[in-house]
Amino acid sequence: MEASLKVHSLLSFTLILAFSILCESASDYGFTTELIHRDSPRSPYYNPADTPYQRLANAIRRSISRAHLLSLNSGGATRDTPSAVITAAGGEYIMKVSLGTPPVDFLGIADTGSDLIWTQCKPCTDCFEQASPLFDPSKSSTYKNVSCQTSQCEVVRQTSCGGGGSLCEYSYAYGDQSYTQGNLATDTFTLGSTSGRPVSFPKLVFGCGHSNGGTFDNRVDGLFGLGGGDASLVTQLGTATGGKFSYCLAPTSPDEKTSKLNFGANAGVTGDGAVSTPLIQKDPKTFYYLSLEEVSVGETKIDFPSDGSSSSADEGNIIIDSGTTLTLLPQDLYSQIEDAVAKAVDLPKASDPTQLLSLCFRVESDAQLSLPTVTFHFKGADVELSPTNTFVQVADGIICLSFRPEKVSIFGNLAQINYLIGYDIQNSKLYFKPVDCASN
Repeated sequence: MEASLKVHSLLSFTLILAFSILCESASDYGFTTELIHRDSPRSPYYNPADTPYQRLANAIRRSISRAHLLSLNSGGATRDTPSAVITAAGGEYIMKVSLGTPPVDFLGIADTGSDLIWTQCKPCTDCFEQASPLFDPSKSSTYKNVSCQTSQCEVVRQTSCGGGGSLCEYSYAYGDQSYTQGNLATDTFTLGSTSGRPVSFPKLVFGCGHSNGGTFDNRVDGLFGLGGGDASLVTQLGTATGGKFSYCLAPTSPDEKTSKLNFGANAGVTGDGAVSTPLIQKDPKTFYYLSLEEVSVGETKIDFPSDGSSSSADEGNIIIDSGTTLTLLPQDLYSQIEDAVAKAVDLPKASDPTQLLSLCFRVESDAQLSLPTVTFHFKGADVELSPTNTFVQVADGIICLSFRPEKVSIFGNLAQINYLIGYDIQNSKLYFKPVDCASN
C-alpha cells in the first residue's frame, strides 16, 4: 500500500497549558489544553537563529539521549537509587500553572517519563539559576508540609524523616545526573481557563526543592511528572478525571496550528476508526508500555523479535512516549524495516548531513512522492502510519526514515501525529483514532 505526500519537516512539541474547564461535577469533569511546538516562537525555548533543520537535528539528538537514559532505567529503580528519564535541559514540553494561595506562576518541564512534580523553594541552599522568583512556602496560606508518618510520604521511592523526625524529605535523581532534594508538601495548583475563570486543585503533593541542580536552565522553575507513578500529576488528578487523558498532535505548519491535550470527560476516543490496545503495567510504573507484535512495510510483515522464553515475556515490549521525537526499535527489527523501505522507494539514496539517521533519499523540490505505508500492529490495534509519520526532511532535497535502532523501544511523537491518542489508566487501555489534529 502506498500514499502520496509532499514532505514537510517535522519538529518536536512543547506544551504550554491553558486549561478550559468544561464540566463542574466530579463524575463528569473534563478540561482541554493547548499544545504548542517546543520550537514555536511562542515557546521560551525558541531560538530565532536556528534553521528548521537545526531544530530537527536538536530534537533527534534529544531522542537519542532520552533513549540512552531510558535503557538504563526501564529495568526498574531501587529504593537506594531512584531514577527517571528526563533530560532536563532538553525537555520536549513546558507547562505553566500557578501554585499556592495567592497563586504564583510556575513554569516547569512536563515529562511523560517521570513522576514527581517539584519546584525550587525558599530557602534554597543550592539551586540552579532561574529567571522567576523562587516559590516562598511561607507566603502561601494553603501550603502544608507532608508528615513522615503519612502515606503521602510513600509516593516517592527515596524519602527520609527530617525536621526532628516529622518532615518527609525526598531525594530524586535523573538519568543525566540532574537531581532535586527537599521536602514533600501539599498545596493548591491553579489552572487558568480560557473563560478567564481559574480552576483550583487543592492538596496536590509536590516536591519543595531546596537543593537542585544538573542540566536545568533558567527558563524553567522545576518539573511536572506526567508518568504513571503515584506522585505524577496524572495519578493525582485521577479522582477528578477518572484516570483519562488524551492528546492530538498536529504537524508543523506556517499558520501555527495548535494541538490539544484533554483530561477526564473530554478525553474519550470513540467512533469510526478508533482501536484500542492494552496498557501493560510493569516496573517502574512511570512508563506507558504497549505490546508490539509486528510491523508492516506495505505488504511485507516483520515480527517483533522475541526473547523466546514465553509469549507473556513479549508483552509491554515498547514504550509510547510523547516526549521522544523518533521511533526507536531493536537493531534486528530496524534493519528489516530499513531494508523493506529501501526496496519500496524508487529514489536515489542520500546521506543525512547530521549523520543521525541512516536511510535517506534525495528528492526534487516540492515533489509529490510515492512512499510506502508503515503499519504498527499492536496487540488488538493496527496503527497505519502515513509518510508524514515516518519520514522527515533533514535538509533541502533530503528526506530520511524517522526510525532509529536503540536498546530501548519507543513509539515516538512523529509517529503519533494526526492520531487522537487516549490513555485510560483505570481500565488499562490505550486508544488510537486517525484524525486531522490541526482541525480539531
